[in-house]
Amino acid sequence: MSNVPNVRALAAETLYNVVDKGASLNQELPFASQGLPPKDKALLQQICYGVLRYLPSLENYCQHLVEQPLKGKRRIFQFLLYVGIYQLQHMRVPPHAAISETVNALGQMRALGLKGLINAILRSFQRQQSELEEKAKQIPVCLYNHPNWFIKQVQAAYPDNWEALLEENQQQAPMWLRVNQAQYSTQEYSEMLTANDIEHTLNPEFADGIKLAKPRDVFSLPEFDVGACSVQDAAAQLAARFLAPKADEYILDACAAPGGKTCHILELADAEVLALDSDATRLERVKQNLTRIGLGADLQCADASQPHTWWDEQQFDRILLDVPCSATGVIRRHPDIKWLRRASDIEDLAKLQSDILNSIWPLLKPGGTMIYATCSVLPQENQQQVANFLANNDDVEHIPLHDNDTQANPGLQLLPGESDGFYYAKLVKKA
Repeated sequence: MSNVPNVRALAAETLYNVVDKGASLNQELPFASQGLPPKDKALLQQICYGVLRYLPSLENYCQHLVEQPLKGKRRIFQFLLYVGIYQLQHMRVPPHAAISETVNALGQMRALGLKGLINAILRSFQRQQSELEEKAKQIPVCLYNHPNWFIKQVQAAYPDNWEALLEENQQQAPMWLRVNQAQYSTQEYSEMLTANDIEHTLNPEFADGIKLAKPRDVFSLPEFDVGACSVQDAAAQLAARFLAPKADEYILDACAAPGGKTCHILELADAEVLALDSDATRLERVKQNLTRIGLGADLQCADASQPHTWWDEQQFDRILLDVPCSATGVIRRHPDIKWLRRASDIEDLAKLQSDILNSIWPLLKPGGTMIYATCSVLPQENQQQVANFLANNDDVEHIPLHDNDTQANPGLQLLPGESDGFYYAKLVKKA
């Protein structure tokens, strides 16, 4: 038997760990792809992302094709079926290769006795594909490939464009760069990309951003290793711009990991920044990002909702409060979010956000600016959260970010499309 790992077997195991055991795809993929050649790493990622995007449909097909669901110790082979069907339905792999490679995965999975069953089910899908697809389209969860609770919340929040939002979540997200303005202007870096035959576009709404025509290895980008640019979605790039840091100010970046916004603040102004995060491992990422671009901040591992455990009572000129959230605005980058989140999580997260907001507000100087941010598309975490805060605090001035940004419906909500789904609100403490 070959020593080369079977990518389909790795994909089935990864998906089983994510969907059934609640692991994060961000944690599982690097572990599963250790030692794989680049081509196989890319294939593993494509299959895992794809199965998670279309999971309800794949489950539905199997309900029609499998007489007895694979449960218990055999449950992992249910995910191998999803891997095989996803390839047949959505990938350019020749059908015979998709089936044979999926069946061959059973050797690595020590289940050669299931070869006949897996082969028969995949061939049945081939024969019945059109009919099965039509049946699935009659079920909203399968038609939109999102959990029912999320479909309902999005319908309520965006009655005119909820379907477009769900469709965007099924697409591959674009790769955006943030140009380090301390080294190059956006136009200068654009010219460097052109000189290196790297196709890209600019968007005046995102002053520091460049969108690549297709994703590529970061180390193929001019001067990436010395901090000329960073990979960061266009919507996330607005955080530091809205914060508008100035030289010599004392700034808090609460919930800072992985550090893109911390770096951006320092690229825009020679400020003193305290970058806070409760996760020591993720805080290490902030350190690595700062080291690459050659800038420094004070890093602290602490809980933003418990200032008494870390705050030295020196108030901040500006605070970026990018609170923990449902991450429903970045589903296209992290399709596992659809299956790891529950409706009940939203209420819990809204409570946590409120606690952090109320705990951090006293740390802001009178006249100081706070940017409240999430990568969510749900009003409970965004407009409703900020509206409640404004209603319950007399020392807050709401600063509009656009013409329709009102105290009753505050902030800027970006939906997935050109950028990811993000929310921002700008608050100033009355002097």
